[in-house]
Amino acid sequence: MGSSPIDGAPEKNPLHHTRYHRSNGYDPRWVFDNQMGPNALWLVESLTEVLPLEPGMRVLDLGCGRAMTSIFLAKEFGVQVWATDLWIGASSNQDRIREAGSEDLVVPIHAEAHRLPFANGFFDVIVSVDAYQYFGTADLYLGYIAGFLRPAGRIGIVAPALFREFGTNVPDELAPFWDWEFCCFHGPDWWRTHWEKTGKVCVEHADAVEDGWQDWLRFDEASVPGLDGWRKEAATNSAAMLRADHGKHLGFTRVVATKR
Repeated sequence: MGSSPIDGAPEKNPLHHTRYHRSNGYDPRWVFDNQMGPNALWLVESLTEVLPLEPGMRVLDLGCGRAMTSIFLAKEFGVQVWATDLWIGASSNQDRIREAGSEDLVVPIHAEAHRLPFANGFFDVIVSVDAYQYFGTADLYLGYIAGFLRPAGRIGIVAPALFREFGTNVPDELAPFWDWEFCCFHGPDWWRTHWEKTGKVCVEHADAVEDGWQDWLRFDEASVPGLDGWRKEAATNSAAMLRADHGKHLGFTRVVATKR
């Protein structure tokens, strides 16, 4: 298999999914090689089920990692994407974008989420896949990021969820795996309140991704054999946690809102 997205036959694709038909057309090796967490293509495709996109829209992909989601959005929807990340350099992402044949629609940007180099009102849509939880739980962040949206523009996120807020009393099944950074995982109701209390947006959609924890586990188990270093350790640990939890607390939240 090559290093860029390709059309793949279902019987040869270990990531073939009955729900995410667009994602099925991407080389599994490319997905495994560029992962930085759960399957980003499945997550972004789930977001597009509830977030309308039209060709030519200007989209900020915030926390894009290795730009897989940016390439996906450009290829599948014909939108212009500014692939923005702090930890992956723009030159590295530019190589992936070029290999994927998406240079005409995807622009790599190296920037921190609180210091974005864009004009106010520049974007039609802002998306963030498995990243927004790391900076967007701050009370004032939505007001900052919404400034980059045009009037009536939309913001949509998919983020890991804990569907019950349990404070300091970590459930027994999660305790062996608990990391303090999981404090940024929240369910749909939490995110709806967190965003709407600002008065900056109207939340149109907030729910749990269907079978999100099972997809997360499935991807971890499929990817572990080909990983090494911190990525292998992270996938192994999260798989064990997901098996122990069995969908009781963990999954993914997706939220879409329109700027007021």
